[in-house]
Amino acid sequence: MAGKPVRPVNAIDQTRRMLSLVTYLRERPGARIEDVARAFGITEDELVSDLDVLPMCGTSFRGGDLLDIDTDGERIWWHNPAALGAEAAEPLRLAADEATALLVAARAVATLPGLRESDRQALLRATAKVETAAGEAAGASARLSVTFESEGGVFADVDRAIAERRRLWIRYYSPARDELSEREIDPIRLVSVGHTYVEAWCRRSEARRTFRLDRVAEIKILDEPSAPPEVELRDLSEGLVQPSAEDPEVVVEVGPGGRWVAEYYPHDSADELPDGGLRITLRTPDPASLKRLALRLGRDGRIVVPDDLADSARRAAREALAAYDGTGAAG
Repeated sequence: MAGKPVRPVNAIDQTRRMLSLVTYLRERPGARIEDVARAFGITEDELVSDLDVLPMCGTSFRGGDLLDIDTDGERIWWHNPAALGAEAAEPLRLAADEATALLVAARAVATLPGLRESDRQALLRATAKVETAAGEAAGASARLSVTFESEGGVFADVDRAIAERRRLWIRYYSPARDELSEREIDPIRLVSVGHTYVEAWCRRSEARRTFRLDRVAEIKILDEPSAPPEVELRDLSEGLVQPSAEDPEVVVEVGPGGRWVAEYYPHDSADELPDGGLRITLRTPDPASLKRLALRLGRDGRIVVPDDLADSARRAAREALAAYDGTGAAG
């Protein structure tokens, strides 16, 4: 099941699925994981991920009000389905601060660009009901507003493109090359691993690529349909890049202008240097590939360990400089 081809994943659709999952499991105590995954058209790994979230949901955070759902790896058990029953439910009462926070957040989300109109209207109707129920407590929320930073708008556009299966055009900043590039991508899914990313098929490189949303300088939803090739779902729970403990160790020292390396490359440690730089220890199955990193860094960084890689990087830098100066390759 884990190797099943990816289909586009949308945050709103995932929420709808999880709401349906609650009803489904309540009516089927002891349901088999493989049967539930097949019924919802998802992988078993995706289902288990949903099951990890559901126990954090409920009518309140008081004992017994959260969903008590678990699995033994084969079947799914819901131990307190009556917690959501009509006989157990109490009228919802919001404190003034709770009503204010809820209303401000709802109004802010309703202004997000890229939000589907049907979802926007449903949110506004729900907001109006909360305002009526909150009474005087709703007054304070009218004096507050929230403005989302650019990443929120990018998220909404990507989410909409995934839902409508449309291609995206983006201007994307790459810190490794310190440049902005234009690309057309077919979005596959949104993922959160420390930051929020869109995994997509990049039409320029004709390969799967992962783009960090806060590095998207500009985005447009195109009329062309999104048609990424079938690719296997990668497990990103441990990070976008997962070096092995058996991979060779490399130590890189960077100046203040090269601190982005610690953000861009997975590493074991990053120790501060007196000049404001970092001494970064990382692992990679292909240490030679870091020569390109050393050349990009120039005076902002150098490879320290292993010695042979450091020597090779220095030679490559001298040869590149000599070729640039037109003096021939240096020995």
